[in-house]
Amino acid sequence: MPAPEPTPTPPAPPVPLAALLARKELGLRLLAGPGDVSLHWVHTSEMADPYPYLLGGELLMTAGVQLTDPARYVERVVEAGAAALGFGVAPVYDTVPPALVEACERHGLPLIEVPPATPFTAVARALWRLMAEARLHELRRVSEAQQSLATAAARPAPVPAVLGALASRLGGRAALFSPDGTESAAAGREIPAEAGRALADLAGVVGPRPGGPASASGDGGGLRLAAYALGGGDGLILGVATDRRDPGDHTIAGVAVVLLSLLTAPHRAADVTSRDTALVRLLLGATPTDAAATLGEGPWTVVHATGGDGTPFAAASLAASLGTALVDGGAEPAAPPGPVRLVLPASAPVTAQPGWTLGASAPAEAQALSAADAQAGRALRRAEATRSPLVRHRAAGFTGLVDRDEAAAYARDLLAPLSPALAETLRTWLSLHGSWDRTAVALGIHRNTVRQRIARCGALLECDLDDADVRMEMWFALHSVADSGQTG
Repeated sequence: MPAPEPTPTPPAPPVPLAALLARKELGLRLLAGPGDVSLHWVHTSEMADPYPYLLGGELLMTAGVQLTDPARYVERVVEAGAAALGFGVAPVYDTVPPALVEACERHGLPLIEVPPATPFTAVARALWRLMAEARLHELRRVSEAQQSLATAAARPAPVPAVLGALASRLGGRAALFSPDGTESAAAGREIPAEAGRALADLAGVVGPRPGGPASASGDGGGLRLAAYALGGGDGLILGVATDRRDPGDHTIAGVAVVLLSLLTAPHRAADVTSRDTALVRLLLGATPTDAAATLGEGPWTVVHATGGDGTPFAAASLAASLGTALVDGGAEPAAPPGPVRLVLPASAPVTAQPGWTLGASAPAEAQALSAADAQAGRALRRAEATRSPLVRHRAAGFTGLVDRDEAAAYARDLLAPLSPALAETLRTWLSLHGSWDRTAVALGIHRNTVRQRIARCGALLECDLDDADVRMEMWFALHSVADSGQTG
């Protein structure tokens, strides 16, 4: 009779037989066969021929109630694909039949002796518990890997970082292959030349061609190999080589495939990128009427940026981090290097990005985008000159040179030691040019109380309030906190 069709494995990962044998409270003993097989489930049967009732991969438990031909029995169990046989020595047999031990040894089927004091249900419960623990371990491993890959995707050089994180999590090598089989990027440990050639060949099997598989696996050079096609039309392939293949590896690799597909999108979807670039150039150079009609309601912020990791994916990664699809990736290949230019809704925060230098315009309506483009260019030049990761365009005046939110945050930290009463006393005293009497009248307190409070402010702030520079800084800080809606 032919072997049964392969059955999908259960959601829980398999458990090594050795882990079950290690449970001393069960008293199990391996009598024949290898001890390194994996158990997917457990099944108890006293049928003379259990073949029709087995799915494969299970630990079959029996007390030998209908065991008449041990050799034939073992043949049928092996044909069914069972992983191991557990034999209870009570109540039918006092010992495991020698013929059964010999048959299991001959067929390489692990045979476990189950002592009389251990019910089959205890073995099954222990196996399910081990599976649950293994499942929890895999879930934790996959979750940690997902976090690691996501963190890598946010780094200045995201593609190499994701490959490195994937190689580290799987304990092997991860590489990107172009459609012609060239390895364009790689991370992780070196692998034998034979394994490298086999991985490149496997990468050639998958791809976007009609009918081609999205993934493939195999072996080569003593390693386990896998290849995954990235989404898009440029045919990039992720190849992975590891010493072994654990249950969660495919899921972890799948997360990397999604991230790498997003990070390499400009390289693989040049037509979409060209449309976005053309739109940005239109918005920044078109007539006000055309730009307003294209964008709709504003206001908008223009950002100029230099830096990145030098890959074709850098501009798209920056745009994704800033939350916009409107990006011009810079100069054409034959032109001198130029900044990346982006258009964002003014409501989207512009924050410093690792590996980039940014210049941001003031919020502008669609009709004023050309002027905002010039503002962003000037801000970027100031950022490069001052080696600042981000410079924003500011209107004329000293207060316009400081970001209101940043100033308010700094002021709150600076004035944190002061109670609301002390802060109000300091603000009134500074507004009245340090007059004790006028401050006392304004606050309705005794002048000596004013002196005591100002002295207390100086002590808490660890500053000399007789210094004009210190007074000026405190005045600006108090006004910044007041403007932000927090008075103390």
